[in-house]
Amino acid sequence: MPSNSVTVRFAALDAPALMLVYGLLRLIDGLDGARDPGDLAWIAGHLAFFAAMVLFGVLAVGLRRIAPPGAGPVATVAAAMTLSGVAGFLWVIAGDLSPAFRAAAPLPEPLQVAGPLLFALGMLTLLGLMVAARRAPAWSPLMFGAGIVALTLDVGNLPLAALILLAALAPLARPDRRRAGLTRRYV
Repeated sequence: MPSNSVTVRFAALDAPALMLVYGLLRLIDGLDGARDPGDLAWIAGHLAFFAAMVLFGVLAVGLRRIAPPGAGPVATVAAAMTLSGVAGFLWVIAGDLSPAFRAAAPLPEPLQVAGPLLFALGMLTLLGLMVAARRAPAWSPLMFGAGIVALTLDVGNLPLAALILLAALAPLARPDRRRAGLTRRYV
């Protein structure tokens, strides 16, 4: 079985870290009581969120590649779901950054609902496959789900949600210990 690739290890940490940057910049932007699309914090935050979502897509593809034997079809569907959700997020973020884009290509309402759901279900499935392959602890998908719930309850929870997602994905950032001659696996 292949080891956790450098890409997976990088994306597992950097995607939620950039999401945290977005959450903190969102808080900074709102300190004056308003969130202004022209403010540097607003623009930088949205760019960080865009990059975070791109890295979540990279992570999904990387997790698909290291899925356990026999789980290929499920991993492929889960990665496709995640990428569909990522595409929806990127579409919305691009519309936030460019009112002209938003006016020219508004995201249809059903996709606004489906995107976050597909993202969450796809990532949860991929993490479940990592648990089955003993590449992640059983609590990893549970933590990821908790982070999604925190974000869903209130977008103001974004920094907390990002920290929870970071904790959930942190085990994927470790090199595969079996390649280093160590035998500890997650149970």
